[in-house]
Amino acid sequence: MNAEEILAGANTIAVVGLSRDPAKAAHGVPAVLQAHGFRIIPVHPSATELLGEKVYRSLKDIPEPVDLVDVFRPAAEAPGIAREAAQIGAKALWLQQGIVSAEARRIAEEAGLAYVENRCTAVVRATAAISKN
Repeated sequence: MNAEEILAGANTIAVVGLSRDPAKAAHGVPAVLQAHGFRIIPVHPSATELLGEKVYRSLKDIPEPVDLVDVFRPAAEAPGIAREAAQIGAKALWLQQGIVSAEARRIAEEAGLAYVENRCTAVVRATAAISKN
């Protein structure tokens, strides 16, 4: 499954590392996805609300099914996030542009998750004209 198919098939996106800072891609990209009808669930260590949504401390704390885990964290954290994504039954793991992890890829693929790395969800959304609105 390619990146466009993965994003088109997702409705609920957990964003690990969603930033409080509107100037950062880790805030702007999820905001764009939200504006195009995707359900965004922020995962952040200390915020309580981002983009008007309740924030969860970890993927395991999210009380609803997640289609896609979108990662805005350093590559060193990606394998652990991949393990959590598999544990919660996510369908796909997506490492944002600039993030690459062979170990996260292995973990995700062994767990049956679709996998994308080093791509921006907002760019793929725009170029493929994917919208849930």
